[in-house]
Amino acid sequence: MSGLKFVAERTGDGAGQPFLDTDNGEELMHVQPGTAVVFGSRPPESPGTLYITSKQVVWLSDTDRSKGYAVDFLSVSLHAVSRDPEAYRDPCLYAQIDNGVEDDESEGSSDEGDVSSDLSRITELRLVPSDPNQVDTLFQIFCDCAELNPEPIEEEEEEHNWIFSADQLEHQEAEEDSEWMISPNSTHPIGRSNGDHDLAHNVLQLQINDQRFEDAEEMDSDTKNGDNHS
Repeated sequence: MSGLKFVAERTGDGAGQPFLDTDNGEELMHVQPGTAVVFGSRPPESPGTLYITSKQVVWLSDTDRSKGYAVDFLSVSLHAVSRDPEAYRDPCLYAQIDNGVEDDESEGSSDEGDVSSDLSRITELRLVPSDPNQVDTLFQIFCDCAELNPEPIEEEEEEHNWIFSADQLEHQEAEEDSEWMISPNSTHPIGRSNGDHDLAHNVLQLQINDQRFEDAEEMDSDTKNGDNHS
């Protein structure tokens, strides 16, 4: 499922930590306590802790164990450092979320209300650490984890990939040349036409005409030689 999702389960005591899918290689990369999360232009959520894993970003409330949100890195279409006070009052990490919903159906940045009402419509979030100096660190970790989660290649793109390497082009040209190799053992050598009989006939006809020209030139040469002897 793409987009933002609820985190309902935690491990450990107190505020707890998110479950990791260790069977599929998920690892905890960074923990940033004292981080607020802001969705669109809504007010910040209650204080919480940010957990960045090799596969997703998880925010868990420190005061409400039932409140937590997560988004896979594959759903994060953009992330950037924001220090513009006109955009947001505190330095933060801004991220856009690809929720798989058409733009006109997604939440506008000016909408306000309870984020839990429809997570699938959330397209923007800000992570605001209490220590502004940590923004650059979060950005770098986001970059590193994004590289661990490249966009999957569609099967259709693999089937219709028209970009060839130099080696592939040389191999293709060699195959095309082999289609027109002349057989030295053939009585009437004709290029392989790959089923095009008209083309093969034209090649044969051209060869016959060439032979006629050669015969005509020999006859003309013999005639001249005979005249000279006489």
